[in-house]
Amino acid sequence: MTTAPAARAAAGDLETTIRTRRSTIRLTAPAPGPDELLDLLTAAATAPDHGQLRPWRLIAISGDARARLGEAAAQAAPTTDLAERVVTKHLRAPLMLALVFQPRDHPTIPRWEQLAATSAMATTLLLLLDTRGWGGVWFAGPYPNAPQVRKHLGVGDREQLLGYLYVGTPAPGESARTRATADVRSKFTWLGGDNAS
Repeated sequence: MTTAPAARAAAGDLETTIRTRRSTIRLTAPAPGPDELLDLLTAAATAPDHGQLRPWRLIAISGDARARLGEAAAQAAPTTDLAERVVTKHLRAPLMLALVFQPRDHPTIPRWEQLAATSAMATTLLLLLDTRGWGGVWFAGPYPNAPQVRKHLGVGDREQLLGYLYVGTPAPGESARTRATADVRSKFTWLGGDNAS
């Protein structure tokens, strides 16, 4: 198991993790290895998922495979300059996790609910990575719907690539970005009961 340089001291404090996790843009090696990633994914798969359909799959991309994926995406770029930048974007982290949505035909669980379950799993995985000291960010990535990218990753006709989780070690000097506490009162309604204010 690869160990991140600075695992969060309060790994068991879920609320602290949720309140303090931020997307980490600048990432470097190392990244979690296959065993650790499978362990975290097993935990992330407990996220809310009606029917336990697990309508998703992950493709781990590391090493030279990142550049090969970048070259496939670059084929969709309209200019040579942009194509070069596309290849570079695939090297921004030591590990990329392609998140593939696999909706299933189900009589009572609609597609939107399966997409919500996939997003819940990905969010939970990012939180779990954070508790172990890894950095991560979810980006759509360049040209996720390009035929060249879909073919390279083996994304089927009924599947959808929802982007990539870029994962690694926060780069030296990468400080946690602050975020103001959201005022969610305008987003909250309480109907009935004696607890409404």
